[in-house]
Amino acid sequence: MGHRKVNAPRRGSLAFLPRGRAARQTARIRCWPHVETGPTLLGFTGYKAGMTHVFMVEDRQGSPNFGKEVVYPATVIDAPPLTVCAVRAYTQTPYGLKTLTEVWMKEPPNDINRLTTPPKNPDPQNGFKKMEENLDKISEFRLLAATQPRLAGVSKKKPELIEIKVDGASVKEQLEYVKNQLGKNISVTNIFKEGQYLDVVSVSKGKGFQGPVKRWGVKIRDRKSRKTQRGVATLGPWSPSRVLYTIARAGQMGYHQRTEYNKRILKIGANGAEVSPKGGFIRYGPVKGAYVLVSGSVPGPTKRLIRLRYPLRAPKRIPEAPKIISVSLESPQG
Repeated sequence: MGHRKVNAPRRGSLAFLPRGRAARQTARIRCWPHVETGPTLLGFTGYKAGMTHVFMVEDRQGSPNFGKEVVYPATVIDAPPLTVCAVRAYTQTPYGLKTLTEVWMKEPPNDINRLTTPPKNPDPQNGFKKMEENLDKISEFRLLAATQPRLAGVSKKKPELIEIKVDGASVKEQLEYVKNQLGKNISVTNIFKEGQYLDVVSVSKGKGFQGPVKRWGVKIRDRKSRKTQRGVATLGPWSPSRVLYTIARAGQMGYHQRTEYNKRILKIGANGAEVSPKGGFIRYGPVKGAYVLVSGSVPGPTKRLIRLRYPLRAPKRIPEAPKIISVSLESPQG
């Protein structure tokens, strides 16, 4: 008998290498979409409270259940308002975007001192005047917004300071827009609406140091196998004489920054009691204020900060707000 060549599919995706730990718990958005209408803010944040399921009328045209009542899994994101603490103007250089100038509000929230030291005696009027004089150099504006964890169900006081891009219309119109926003609280309803798609960016659940079986999904070898059972059978060829990066090895699993595209907003509300189950969410409690109900799951554990962004690859057909019959409020613990 001739030699039979054994072919086995590779286990696990190489798309997200290196699988290292995220640099920080608050996700960083590296790319913002372009929108025609505006000026408008392109993102928001919230804290993951938990999951539930909703009964709604299927409104996807090609679905066999079109027009019927269906059940969808959904994630509840606690979304207290953001405080706009500063406006940052960027200029385009041969080496990318560089900060041209920054304008802070007169009296930032006290909790900001837990995170950073804001400038003393800021002068917004003078700062905006400088921006107007250099308007031809400015390529884009971004707002520095502080979260308000005291209004959410997380047991912390220290806020996160995040950067959100302003897009749409001309740079001059954007300047007028950011002038009006400085020092104000922004609600999620000012940015997103029901039925809209969004991208979710956050840091996934950390699972620590794991072996190849759990980390890559390789097959457990026969009990009589030589040297190891929970590992790969070969580490590769003699030449090149090194272990290639494609070989499944043990290492960090989870706590990676991940982006999930085109999650649909099923509902936005101001009263969290509409979506909080009996007894509250496990390890979170009840949602007190504004919330966003997003279809499907989002990366990260309960209480993780979730960044919501305008869709980078938006579908061509944007449906209307879904017709929700009811949201399950049954306790997940029975």
